[in-house]
Amino acid sequence: MSGEKQLLKKYDLGKLQAVYLQKGTQVELVLIVKELEKEFVLGKSKHADSLIQLKLEGDATGGGFGAGHTNHNSQSTQNLTYVDQMVETSSKQTTITTVLKNEAGLVAKHILEYVSGKQAVITYTVVENNGKDTLTLESLSSFSLSYLTPFAEDEATNYLRYHRIRSRWSAEGRVESGSIEDLQLEPSWSCHGVSVEKFGQIGSMPVRKFFPMIGIEDTKAGVVWASQLACNSSWQIEMYRRDEKLCICGGLADYDFGHWKKVIKPGETFTTPRAFTTVVKGDFDAACRNLVDMHEQAKPFCGDKKLPAVFNEYCTTWGKPSEKTIAEICQKIKGKGFDYFVIDAGWYANESLGWENNMGDWEVNRQLFPNGLSSATRIIREAGMKPGIWFELEVVGKEAKALQQTDHLLKKNGKVICSGDRYFWDMRDPWTNAYLEERVIGLLEKYGFEYIKIDYNETIGIGCDGSDSLGSGLYENILATQAFFAKIHERIPGIVIELCSSGGHRLEPSFLDATDMASFSDAHEEPEIPVIAANVHRVMRPEKSQIWSVIRENDTMERICYSVTNTFLGVLCISGDVLRLSDEKWKLIEDGMAFYRKLDAIQKDGETYYFGPKQPSYRKLSGWQGVLRKGTTTDEAYLILHSFEPGQTLQIPLNGSYDIIDVYEAVPHNGKISNGIFEVTFAHAYETMAVLLKSHC
Repeated sequence: MSGEKQLLKKYDLGKLQAVYLQKGTQVELVLIVKELEKEFVLGKSKHADSLIQLKLEGDATGGGFGAGHTNHNSQSTQNLTYVDQMVETSSKQTTITTVLKNEAGLVAKHILEYVSGKQAVITYTVVENNGKDTLTLESLSSFSLSYLTPFAEDEATNYLRYHRIRSRWSAEGRVESGSIEDLQLEPSWSCHGVSVEKFGQIGSMPVRKFFPMIGIEDTKAGVVWASQLACNSSWQIEMYRRDEKLCICGGLADYDFGHWKKVIKPGETFTTPRAFTTVVKGDFDAACRNLVDMHEQAKPFCGDKKLPAVFNEYCTTWGKPSEKTIAEICQKIKGKGFDYFVIDAGWYANESLGWENNMGDWEVNRQLFPNGLSSATRIIREAGMKPGIWFELEVVGKEAKALQQTDHLLKKNGKVICSGDRYFWDMRDPWTNAYLEERVIGLLEKYGFEYIKIDYNETIGIGCDGSDSLGSGLYENILATQAFFAKIHERIPGIVIELCSSGGHRLEPSFLDATDMASFSDAHEEPEIPVIAANVHRVMRPEKSQIWSVIRENDTMERICYSVTNTFLGVLCISGDVLRLSDEKWKLIEDGMAFYRKLDAIQKDGETYYFGPKQPSYRKLSGWQGVLRKGTTTDEAYLILHSFEPGQTLQIPLNGSYDIIDVYEAVPHNGKISNGIFEVTFAHAYETMAVLLKSHC
């Protein structure tokens, strides 16, 4: 690429600044903190990294031994030519549209949206085929941020670090950090040969291995760039380098990685999923706070603006709910402050085969519920709660009668897809939608359910037939799932949709925005719950994160306090041996629920800070953990403190003047504030306390 890089345009966006650089016909995007504008160095960088990365079928890859690893800087990208840049502004939003095109008539528009008051931007790409021939995309980015780091003339050796967030079942949200050098992302002596670290997730559980996030930290400048994809299916993120400057980009998993390609006929357009991107003078946690602030807030729960307290009977009956057990539970928990009672899996159980493998028929078991579900919902309402029910509506179990409907099940290469014991409805199919409207929405309407827990316990895999590629079929099918969620909201105004996917496998922005709250994990009663619950503050709003608190008959008072305190990191959900608890234990639970009610404003508008040593193992915890969440629209804050080993002294700097106004604990720990530091000593492992604070500044 000939010519030197030059400044094309820069825009002030609140505390951020979007800098567009031009080299020849290419345009790059750099995001910086506005206060550091004077430290921007237009230093060495031999190559251009376009703000739109794409590849068309048949075009060359970018060379440098990258084929099969990356489509970055492909021939298709290099053939794009800058056309124009338009800006629309209002009091609420600024939209910057950068237009590129190629000789075949492809017009690619990079859209950057800044919402006033936020400290992050939204980006996505729109492609239009204005030519005469059909074009096939094999990759297309939602974001591409280049020229990292703009505060150094050279390659910033030894002070660039990456951050990403790993995930697996019942161990969500583990931060992984390391040096760029450890990933061999240094340029070579001649800047020939590309270095790329590509990671992502393949299938219909978008948080199955990683959360769709990346952070790059310049430890010398004290700056972090971070991006989060709002992508519901297979996705990818790349850290790419050929010369002195690093690039990060991401979007739908490309054809090589996730078998995605999209045919664009003349006159057609395609729009990528959105991405959120921020830059902050601070650490990775500060960048995460900016990204999560871009997520949609939780909707008011049926007119009640307070966060709800949920009772879910799953860990009470373990898949064997009945009218009788519901009546017994409701009699016990009546008047204790629960807003919703959720009937979990098993209400549709087959009389001989059980409940685990007949999802899809959705017929009420008349032995368990001789009056249908009408008596059960009446009992729940008479106990002062709103009824909820569990569905896994996208799947068909291996023992379901619905499995005969093979024409309406997803296929790969003409064969019906089966993962474990589950098959999958084609959610794009009008017949499927009509069937689910009758069996799911019809049942919700018939019995007056005000809450639905939508679970999802397997993954489709790389994709399905019915589109331009397997990956494209997968993406379209999940978009159809989200459209069905919207239909539930439309048909039943005010209903609460809980997002669950074996706990936390769908905790990404597009699914979170389509639902009212989400299960944080399937770690129902494990000691690592507070670690996981704190971790997911980095990727979602705590007001949407439902935390299990499973109480057992033989639990000590300290263990009960531990379990209830965990829920203060999100939305409270109680389950367990509630029929056999003593009055003393019930009082401790109710005291915890009363404390939880005081955290509403802090959960909805707050910032989270973490303290304590990193946990080498989630299954064998060590040390302690402290979580401080400060309200941004209130003068209150809370501390959630846990010990994992005996003899732990915790010291938490509050960075402000606060008074203690309430404490929740099983036994007095005599925590105190001195010189702006909260200090407490836990004598034993697995002790905990929660502290409500009020600023007196």
